[in-house]
Amino acid sequence: MYNLSKSKYTLGTTCEKKLWLSIYKPEVEEELDNESVLQNGNKIGELARYLFGDFNLIDFNKGFESMIKDTKELLKEKPNIICEASFSYEGNFCSIDILKNDIDGVEIYEVKSSTEVKNIYIDDLSYQTWVLKKCGINVKKSCLVYVNNKYVKHGALDIHDYFSIEDFTNEIDLEEVENNVSKYSKLINQDKEPNIDLNINCKNPYDCQFFKYCTKNLKKPNIFDVGCGVRFDKKIDLYNKGIISYNDILSDNSLNDKALEQVNFELNNIGPKVNKNVIKDLLDTFTYPLYFLDFESYQAAIPEIDNTKPYQQICFQYSLHYYLEEGGELYHKEFLNEEYDNDPMYNLSKQLCEDIPKNSCVLVYNQTFEKARLKEMAELFPEFRDHLNNINDNIKDLLPPFRNHDYYVKEMKGSASIKKVLPALFPNDPELDYHNLEQVHVGTEASEAYLALPNLSKNEQEELRKNMLKYCALDTFAMVKIYQKLKEVIK
Repeated sequence: MYNLSKSKYTLGTTCEKKLWLSIYKPEVEEELDNESVLQNGNKIGELARYLFGDFNLIDFNKGFESMIKDTKELLKEKPNIICEASFSYEGNFCSIDILKNDIDGVEIYEVKSSTEVKNIYIDDLSYQTWVLKKCGINVKKSCLVYVNNKYVKHGALDIHDYFSIEDFTNEIDLEEVENNVSKYSKLINQDKEPNIDLNINCKNPYDCQFFKYCTKNLKKPNIFDVGCGVRFDKKIDLYNKGIISYNDILSDNSLNDKALEQVNFELNNIGPKVNKNVIKDLLDTFTYPLYFLDFESYQAAIPEIDNTKPYQQICFQYSLHYYLEEGGELYHKEFLNEEYDNDPMYNLSKQLCEDIPKNSCVLVYNQTFEKARLKEMAELFPEFRDHLNNINDNIKDLLPPFRNHDYYVKEMKGSASIKKVLPALFPNDPELDYHNLEQVHVGTEASEAYLALPNLSKNEQEELRKNMLKYCALDTFAMVKIYQKLKEVIK
């Protein structure tokens, strides 16, 4: 006999098939990259416990029955604050992040690490409210606690400004919850897989971990393999109309030109497309000395540095390949912050201003990110402002030829990401293969590695730093190779 928890209940509100698969076919679940999300959620949840002063914490490791028993005892000691207060009604279990236990009833506070309210959060809160009311508890208020994205840290963290609290008591539909619980309880205790087709909830509010399973019988490639900025709701609309295969897509002809080009190139094995005039015009804007720059950063859910906001990107590393003159030797410089207790952006800004002379042409791949980080650091550090703004003013972008399909090969599969462009232009080149790196292969791994460094032994730090530097260096070396390729194709 399977019962519901609040996580299972919210799975059901997004997709009943997802709920069923999570119980009966967990082996087909795709492991999505959400480790940092979980870590942020834990940190923010722990911080929120202090919103109302002293609190009692129910030990999650003691098991459900002990948690429920301990909660019942603490409820008698009102008024108090109970974190992870646990309840069960007819097997339907929930733990409350923060329960404000007053003389005349309780207030529920569900904590989320997001900076906005999503409908699924209200579903979560509604389920908890339903369970408590079924247990005979007077729920006076049901609230969501989430991150205030306008908060800026100045001195000690002010948790009351850091968090936003919003009351959703009047938006909770207990009858709807009752109906859902009845429906989901029957669903998870039947051995027949629900017949639910693909729909917008496959990507809303989160990417579904069972999407590959649910699309396993579709002919490859199909509408869901199209890139080029085609929104998922558009793909679902075409799917529902029976426009699924690449032949269907070309017959329908309703996608944007670049998407149709992707489909046509792959379907008909068309060779490279090169718009030499556009590429030449771009290359003519590049001057020497020529620098290739890439940052690595992490997002601090809880800001640790003054004048920064929640989830602001904090740069801690860069790689810099450069030519002093056309046809000259390729040089390389790099930076990876070592002072883990201090602001890495200050040290990075100082070194960057030493490594890139003013009025130098600086190439990046997708300038939005680097320009935003340079602007932020210029605002934070007045002593480097003029130099950082000068670097920012002289940035040029290598992305447009690939984003605009002025240089396109079918192996890019509709993506202009450097991780797609590089192997498409240089297939089977081990020197440019991110898979051949150790420990760090993508940006998220670089972020996680940096945050892990202070807790490692000296030998472990040295090994990880070495591999972090190799990863970032490959990003700028990749840009060098792409630049060289652009020069070749216009000859």
